[in-house]
Amino acid sequence: MSALRPDLGIIADAVPARSRILDIGCGDGTLMAELRAHKQVDARGLEIDPVAIEAAMAQGLSVVQGDVNHDLADYPGDAFDYAILSQTLQTTERPDLIIGELLRIAPRAFVSFPNFAHWRVRLNLLWRGRMPVTRLLPVAWYETPNIHHVTVSDFRDLVRAQGIRVERAWYLSGDKPTSDAAASWRAEHAIFLISRT
Repeated sequence: MSALRPDLGIIADAVPARSRILDIGCGDGTLMAELRAHKQVDARGLEIDPVAIEAAMAQGLSVVQGDVNHDLADYPGDAFDYAILSQTLQTTERPDLIIGELLRIAPRAFVSFPNFAHWRVRLNLLWRGRMPVTRLLPVAWYETPNIHHVTVSDFRDLVRAQGIRVERAWYLSGDKPTSDAAASWRAEHAIFLISRT
C-alpha cells in the first residue's frame, strides 16, 4: 500500500478485497484510489467540496457531491458492505443519527475521529484555558469545522446506548499505534469498526 494518512492506512488494511464501500467525506479520493488499486474494491464517494470532487474524478473515481448531514438518506439500505466516515463525525450536525445512517446503508462501518480528551488537549485547557491548536486540530476554535468534541469514551458510550457492536478499535498517538489501555487520554486519534448487533 502507498503512504496513506495513518488512520486511512489502518482502514485500507482492514477492508476486505472486492468489497463495496461508500467513503463519506472522501476528499480527493486518496483512500478510494488505494482500495481500488490494491484490493479491487468497488468504491463510491460522497464529498461536499467541489475542488476535492474534481480531484477524485480526475482519477476516474465515482464521487458525487453531497452533504453527510442530509444526503445519506438517498442511499438504499444495505447498498454497501462498508461505510467509511474518516475524520468527519465531529463535523456533523447529529453524530448519533449519522451513525445510524452508516449502519443502515452498510452492515459495517469504519469511523475515525480526533480524540478531544487527549492529554495535550486536556493540558492546554487546564493551563491556558483555551481550545488547543494541535497537529490534528490545526485551526483556532472559530475556524474549525468541528462542532462536536467527541472523545473515545463518548463514542463508546454512544454506540453502546444504540446497541451497536464495536468489532475492533485502533488508537494512534502521533502517527504510531498505541494500545487501548487508557486510550481516553493517550490516543490522539481513534478508529472504530462498528456493526449492527
